[in-house]
Amino acid sequence: MMEINSVSKRDVRKVTERFLILFSLSFIFFICITASSVWASNLKLSNLDEINANTAAGTITFSFNLAQDNSWRNQTNYDAVWVFMKYSTDGGATWKHASMAGSGVNPAGFSIPAQFQNQFEIMVPSDQKGFFLQRSGQASGTIALTGIQFVWNYGLDGVSSAMAQAANTLHTIYGIEMVYIPQGSFYAGDGSSNSSTEYAFTQGSAVTTPWYIQNENAIQTTGSASGTYYYQNTGAKGDEFTSGSSFLIQSSFPKGYGAFYLMKYELTEGQWVSFFNTLPVTAKPYRDITSGNAKIGGKNSQGVVNRNTISWNSGIPASPAVTLRPSRPVSYVSWPDVAAYAEWAALRPITELEYEKAARGANNPAIAGEFVWGASSLTAPGPGDIVPNTDENGAETLNDTANINSNALAWSTGDGRAGGIAAGQTGPLRVGIFAASVSNSTNPRVSSGAGFYGNMELSGNLADPVVTVGRPEGLNFQGTDGTGNLTSLGFATNIDWPGMDPVNANGVDGTLGIGYRGGDFQSPSSTVYATSARTYAVKDPDSQGCAERYDPTCGIFQGGRLGRNAS
Repeated sequence: MMEINSVSKRDVRKVTERFLILFSLSFIFFICITASSVWASNLKLSNLDEINANTAAGTITFSFNLAQDNSWRNQTNYDAVWVFMKYSTDGGATWKHASMAGSGVNPAGFSIPAQFQNQFEIMVPSDQKGFFLQRSGQASGTIALTGIQFVWNYGLDGVSSAMAQAANTLHTIYGIEMVYIPQGSFYAGDGSSNSSTEYAFTQGSAVTTPWYIQNENAIQTTGSASGTYYYQNTGAKGDEFTSGSSFLIQSSFPKGYGAFYLMKYELTEGQWVSFFNTLPVTAKPYRDITSGNAKIGGKNSQGVVNRNTISWNSGIPASPAVTLRPSRPVSYVSWPDVAAYAEWAALRPITELEYEKAARGANNPAIAGEFVWGASSLTAPGPGDIVPNTDENGAETLNDTANINSNALAWSTGDGRAGGIAAGQTGPLRVGIFAASVSNSTNPRVSSGAGFYGNMELSGNLADPVVTVGRPEGLNFQGTDGTGNLTSLGFATNIDWPGMDPVNANGVDGTLGIGYRGGDFQSPSSTVYATSARTYAVKDPDSQGCAERYDPTCGIFQGGRLGRNAS
């Protein structure tokens, strides 16, 4: 299990104070796509410690340890760990996002252990909301970095020196595995004869040639028969653009050509619980996915439903939420829920064009009907394929060569066995599970179901929310990263994000402008899983008249996968 030992070390801390902010996140698996191998890894951040304070500069230097069974960088791209810190000045009752001191690569005060300084680097984005720890040269392997140092600019956060060093000021760090998606031209749409039924992007009403995205310049769609950017209506309700309509995708809208980072895995139950447990009591009811009401929906149970194991006692608002399966993707989340997590973690939504880039890769020819692993065939598991046939602990595998969770399988082994906590239930499998079956594969990308750059479960399991190009509300998106701080009721605040309330102070409380790619474990047709299929790319719950978390009448089980700008 990925564990965060998140308390800065002060002898004056009480054991009870330290217990408040020990969070268990998901057992994180990692894959590196090469010609011959795929590796799994366990990421652990531990031993956060205060090194020194500079009251004149308003900064405190911290150190921590990071262990990972494998990290990697090849000639195409690399993985990275997004690290950010939260602090509390009231003993853990409320938490705020910490600003880093400086920006760029290896800024002053940020350091890697001496023996690794030529192998790794720390990159602090210009907004100073955290940092990426990543390899600086081509290599792969197990790492154990002790004494990584970073600097909190508490002055920038409006915290006094006295408060920053007070006995009841606590600190917690988090790590999220990301994949760097490099700059490059790519195809959006696959040229399939089914383009009209999958609503894929084409270059005209009379051709199936896909869009070619070769810069971040504005795109003007038209209704021409060929040689243009042509939009096909998906049949969504509301203000979706009509087929052949003319509209502008502004240069500020992320089109996937530019570099960005993308979560390697879907958002897990463990990550969600860690986020939820930092929220103030005023916000928790709005992010409570175990509840259920007509507009928002939810699991409406404290038990295990569709393999979701999260529970929270709303009668005791200060109590923590709990998950029994931290490595399982979190379901029963709405777009406002996922947007809140993105804001909190200083990440951002991705667009449907960025989704296709991550799946297909740069300058790879589009294959008609291809799935995210670059082939036009898929292999689904059987209901009894989870092994071993015991409680799932984050290390379970499949006993076949499946590469996608589909067909709404009622699992009969693992947690799905008779007497298991999810006996006979359908639902998502743990993140990275398909990577475990490819050790002897001649094509590990296909066998593991991975996107071109190494992102897992881009198809099946849970649908990935994306910013659509098919509505005006989606085209308002300018790619801003989250600030790290929510409204008092737990809503995201970026005004360009889909779902922003007309009264901006209310935050992202709707779904207009969002859509879904990749399908989920119960999608009715395999064509939905295709890289370029836009079946649900414009069908957000609000426009379709559905509950926002999950509504069986609309049939989309969404999860969360988020990105971040590369600079």
